[in-house]
Amino acid sequence: MLTKRFTLLALPLVAALTLGASSLFAQGKIDLQQTDTLHNILERQVGQVVELRMTSGEKIGGKVEKVNEDIVHLSQLTGAEFYDAAVDLNAVAAVVVRTKAK
Repeated sequence: MLTKRFTLLALPLVAALTLGASSLFAQGKIDLQQTDTLHNILERQVGQVVELRMTSGEKIGGKVEKVNEDIVHLSQLTGAEFYDAAVDLNAVAAVVVRTKAK
């Protein structure tokens, strides 16, 4: 009897936590301004996970740590979480941001 009550009380809590956690994986949309550059967009993504599409066709993803005039610092690289990268902004063709949860 106690197990059944516990289960009935726990289900709404688990559902709420699951729904709340799924929204953590989505970020806000890119709010493009008239004078934006890739540099400005990346600065607004500091602390967020992005995927960079390079002019060579390669992709590199990770958490944006810092952006300066020439380089973006990514940490927790996708598929190589224990590594960081310094990426030349002049070689970036696109910034991809996840805007919806799975």
